[in-house]
Amino acid sequence: MKKIVFCISIFTFLVACNSKPGHQTSEKEFQKFEPGDGEVLLFVGQELDAIGGLEEYNDGYIDHFETPAGFTMYTDLSPGHVMFGFENVGLSGVYETHNWGDGDSNMSLQLSDPDFEHMVLAIGLWMVTQDDEVANGTNDEYIDKLGEFMLSLGQRPVFLRIGYEFAGPWNGYDREDYIAAYRRIKDRLDEMGVENVAYVWQSKGFGLSMEDLEAWYPGDEYVDWMGYSFFNNWSQARMIDFARLKGKPVFIAEATPTITDTTSDIGGKTLETILSNPGQAQQAWEEWFIPFFTTVNENPDVVKAISYINAHWLSRPMWENNPTFQGIDARLQTSDYIMEKWNKEINQEKYLKAEPGLWEYLENPHK
Repeated sequence: MKKIVFCISIFTFLVACNSKPGHQTSEKEFQKFEPGDGEVLLFVGQELDAIGGLEEYNDGYIDHFETPAGFTMYTDLSPGHVMFGFENVGLSGVYETHNWGDGDSNMSLQLSDPDFEHMVLAIGLWMVTQDDEVANGTNDEYIDKLGEFMLSLGQRPVFLRIGYEFAGPWNGYDREDYIAAYRRIKDRLDEMGVENVAYVWQSKGFGLSMEDLEAWYPGDEYVDWMGYSFFNNWSQARMIDFARLKGKPVFIAEATPTITDTTSDIGGKTLETILSNPGQAQQAWEEWFIPFFTTVNENPDVVKAISYINAHWLSRPMWENNPTFQGIDARLQTSDYIMEKWNKEINQEKYLKAEPGLWEYLENPHK
């Protein structure tokens, strides 16, 4: 991979000459932490053991591959909400280890570890059952605590996915409350002087028209990036078109190999996909990974970040009855076949990784 310091030194020349395929002229308005056209921030998520790199969690992505640009974790603005026997405390998984049915989470544990020193952080922020409380100010104390956490990170870039998969029925968000809550969070963090955050507006991907997206949109001044989930119904997503219309970059913020079961496509039912199974790994590569990377490669002006969920889904209580993920083990390191092909793709120079200078480059990559 091209070193970040080297990228900085030659990027101006490339833009001025417009010699790299897909590069825009200097007239393009780039968004917060948006790398150049043709460059892609690589993230991995979404629990401690899926990501690895820690003494206790040491068989995850980081333990088998070059350290990606960033990592994805989750937290909440829904104190008191109970799921799988766990009662959310508000900002669960930020300062202490919590498990709400999807594996252990603890951002502070990761942020204090040397393996994460140069990584960017992406946070999925959910407010299930309390989007109205967030919108009307009842949960402001948790927004303020979130802001304090962001400020404590110094210059580390953060991608904040507020109420991710906003129109997904599993979240149950009211459209008007959701928009008001999204805006309140950003406004309040702005008032606190939080500057190291890019605000990501993420859809579920499938089943939303351009009109639907417009109806849920918080507004250009509130959105830095647009995101969507890339699962088995990836071909139905319109977010790339919508983002291009609005002049925003796209973060494929959730992606894991799921293949539609054409014999039983009811409620999102997918085929069992366990990557340690050679036949299933090959099918996954052909029917999911190739379309995934094709989407990235064919949209270099828009798709600027991706996050792969390197999870053992079928081992999690949260997903045991979920028709999409109940039969999925997406851990790349369990398949030599997938590892070889994955490395061949993501070791291209366009995929940015964690290294000294990355944060500075993202602050102003276009000068």
